[in-house]
Amino acid sequence: MLNEKRVIEILEESKVLLKGHFLLTSGRHSNEYMQCAQILQYPEFTEELAKGLAEEFKEDKIDMVIGPAMGGVIIAYEMARQLKVKNLFAERENGKMVLRRGFTIPEGTRVLIAEDVITTGGSVVEVAEVVREQGGEVVGVAVLVDRSNGAINFGTKLRAALTTEVKSYEAQECPLCKEGKIDLVKPGSRKIK
Repeated sequence: MLNEKRVIEILEESKVLLKGHFLLTSGRHSNEYMQCAQILQYPEFTEELAKGLAEEFKEDKIDMVIGPAMGGVIIAYEMARQLKVKNLFAERENGKMVLRRGFTIPEGTRVLIAEDVITTGGSVVEVAEVVREQGGEVVGVAVLVDRSNGAINFGTKLRAALTTEVKSYEAQECPLCKEGKIDLVKPGSRKIK
């Protein structure tokens, strides 16, 4: 099982938490950003976190793990490796999450969705729709970091290596925008004007 103290050590050592003014995937703004991709540079950390999360699902008869591209690709792969099941990923095409590259989910497949970080859970919801459209059954969601502090309900089992609350704001309510002192940054890109 995962120990919160150890998870925090891993996050600190891999420099996951960034401070500034960030545009999140959800469209919300925040003064903190969890750059979970930093963890994924370290196979030993990724394996340790995925192994702890996989323990939470070992009795759930998982047939397949799926993650949304990009953030969920590596963690989904490692979760599948730990659970010794098939792995695939969904990706956006024309703004909609879809299966490409010949991926399919057979009718009745028990699917675990894996993601690096959730704030509103939008990408997980989209992947769940893809799974159901294919005839699969979503039996759980595993995430490295749940930024909603456990507020999101996907209607299925949810486990996170770390559950925390990082404040975020609608763009029009963002105090950092109102102050105008710190440029808005979309992580992985340059500042936005």
